[in-house]
Amino acid sequence: MYRQGDVLIVPVEQSAVPAAVAHLPRQPRDGRGRLVLALGEVTGHAHAVLGPGELLRESGPFGRAWLHLPEGGKVVHEEHAQILLPSGWFRVVRQREYAPGAVRIVAD
Repeated sequence: MYRQGDVLIVPVEQSAVPAAVAHLPRQPRDGRGRLVLALGEVTGHAHAVLGPGELLRESGPFGRAWLHLPEGGKVVHEEHAQILLPSGWFRVVRQREYAPGAVRIVAD
């Protein structure tokens, strides 16, 4: 497992990736060519992946996300050390927090 701030990246075997993932929308790269895993609401900084691959995400703030890196990649953020990822499939999980009456995504 890999963690960078409020983002957890969990390696999964290809056989464990649900078939429905193939039908999820592919997320576009940002203007800098990165796959953005999470955008900081406060700072505007991003947890992003550099390298070939694709990010597939269910809609909604709690939608599940899957990352496929056929050649590996690098997770970068302006305030964290970079993380090198091997090739393969990953589940991307955003940290959540409980506030009275609600569950919400942690604001970066």
